[in-house]
Amino acid sequence: MKRPNVWDTYTASQLAELEEFADAYKAFISANKTERECCSAGVELAREQGYVDLNECISAGQALEPGDKVYAVNRNKMLLLVHLGSKPLAEGLNIIGAHFDCPRLDVKQVPLEENDGIAYLDTHYYGGIKKYQWLTMPLALHGVVCKKDGTTVRVSIGEDANDPVFVITDLLPHLGSEQMKQGAREFIPGEALDVVVGNRPLSDCGNDDAPVKAHVLAMLAERYGIDEEDLLSAELEIVPAGPARDLGIDRSMVLGYGQDDRSCVFPTLRAQLACQTPKRTSVALFVDKEEIGSMGATGMTSTFFEDALAEICALAGEDSALALRRCLRNSRVLSSDVSAAFDPKFASVYEKKNSCFLGHGLSFMKYTGSRGKSGSNDASAEYVAQVRAIMDEAGVHYQTCELGKVDAGGGGTIAYILARYGMSVIDSGVPLLSMHAPWEVVSKADVYEAYRGYRAFFEA
Repeated sequence: MKRPNVWDTYTASQLAELEEFADAYKAFISANKTERECCSAGVELAREQGYVDLNECISAGQALEPGDKVYAVNRNKMLLLVHLGSKPLAEGLNIIGAHFDCPRLDVKQVPLEENDGIAYLDTHYYGGIKKYQWLTMPLALHGVVCKKDGTTVRVSIGEDANDPVFVITDLLPHLGSEQMKQGAREFIPGEALDVVVGNRPLSDCGNDDAPVKAHVLAMLAERYGIDEEDLLSAELEIVPAGPARDLGIDRSMVLGYGQDDRSCVFPTLRAQLACQTPKRTSVALFVDKEEIGSMGATGMTSTFFEDALAEICALAGEDSALALRRCLRNSRVLSSDVSAAFDPKFASVYEKKNSCFLGHGLSFMKYTGSRGKSGSNDASAEYVAQVRAIMDEAGVHYQTCELGKVDAGGGGTIAYILARYGMSVIDSGVPLLSMHAPWEVVSKADVYEAYRGYRAFFEA
């Protein structure tokens, strides 16, 4: 069942729409490199389309009716968008869930140190990365510093053309004979992922032991009004510096940071905002902490999603525990996360006929997990058929896949967490090359087809 390369199927007007969508996508992932930034941008776009804060509705006791649009935010890292449909909530929702967070390096709480005239920020890597990939590339610093007086300082250094950037150094090959004997896992230990942030000492600083560190602190105080103690209550992330770019002479692909999972976040967001008069209530859910097990107050295992839906049910006049349970159980879900595109350079770990390919459309994975489907959601055949019908009716190009050969490894998404409510859930997303690398690759056509498929799902 070979799927066509979708580039061959587009009309001139579709190609123009695709390129416009791709430009907006590149701008979004270039400007929003943390979960907080994505959440803030999502709220701004939603408010422009008439969404109102759920908390305001609760405070005012405002009844919700079909056509109303509300949003809810959890700790600036999770976002829920709900567009009420004409059918009762108890009949179920059409939900697409994606995750804001991406693999990166987090700055430790006590991070700043000076060694032999070089100042460093100490880091702790977040999510599954190949540590060696982060060496010698330009890096940026994003995040917030929360002060004891209740103020929050936003930090972004390394994205503007006039900003400095940062780097993790590597050993020169002339002296690296022993290093080169190491496997990829041992090539550089996690504690050696120290980011260079300074080399110039502060004159007459009174700190002969760490004058470079003192200079860095002085500049942070001057620019942001923060001191070393304030770093104890900071969330600072080290990410690749620079914007997403067109990839290839034909400009058919995008090279950028954080496309797992923002290549799914953006089409989900745009599809939700484009939805006009849904029959079933449409829900876009964006979560944090997926890359580290979905734990914590901002992960999918938190009660934020269920609590917010309970509030919405109450305001919509379906105020009972049973109505909420029916709403959850009768819902349909696309767990929107990237899939591993077939890479001819590493063909041995893929089972080709059950792989997805760049430029062949939105991908669906009936199950994820690893080695015997461990930790997997496994969508029912009935639900797969229902999703197929939605996509075919809308003329969406899609493909099916697994995450590599059975014994090669595996992975998971938030699908199994939503499935515990009894929902019908299937994994769906954009094929990706170089997953979890600092710079990842997608096809513009696949991101565009994801938007078309998600919009069709919301409106079904």
